[in-house]
Amino acid sequence: MIKVALTGGIGSGKSTVAELLRERGAVIVDADAIAREVVEPGQPALAEIVDEFGREVLQPSGSLDRKALAAKVFDDSERLAALNRITHPRIAQRAQDLMAAAPQDSVIVYDIALLVEQSLHQGWDCVLVVEASADIRLRRLMSSRDMSADEVRARMAAQASDEERRAVADVVITNNGDVSSLASQVAQVWQERFSGQD
Repeated sequence: MIKVALTGGIGSGKSTVAELLRERGAVIVDADAIAREVVEPGQPALAEIVDEFGREVLQPSGSLDRKALAAKVFDDSERLAALNRITHPRIAQRAQDLMAAAPQDSVIVYDIALLVEQSLHQGWDCVLVVEASADIRLRRLMSSRDMSADEVRARMAAQASDEERRAVADVVITNNGDVSSLASQVAQVWQERFSGQD
């Protein structure tokens, strides 16, 4: 089993790299997907979030209004810490459970945006960082997520810097080009680092 941590800033193309690795046979454990799963209606985390932040973070359907919650925590480090205390242990446990359930000969890739921010970069066989220039990330996010330039810059500023991610990286993939260029880099990394698991 090879355990890989995959990270990168918003708009870097990390999710595309995860998909390319999945196509090569990697087992992908997606922290964002788990984060959505642990706050679904009926989950204990959602009840705790409502206790902490009020019913205004719920949609009429009873599911979490992620935008309303984000507005409460984005510029308030204490509120964000309170949210993280509710969600992060559950995300970590679910990720561990999914990794433990994978076949022993797997290449497991934990796709996690906040690897550096949460100091989770230790204990992996490989830390794989995807990066792209700030201008390219800005353009991608403005077109794909309907975000304003100011919103994108605020999100980027709230994350670790390229330098901080590079400092923990075993491999850096630069994604300033097209998907075929990205795919060839992923193929090379797979061949050099993980192909013994094929």
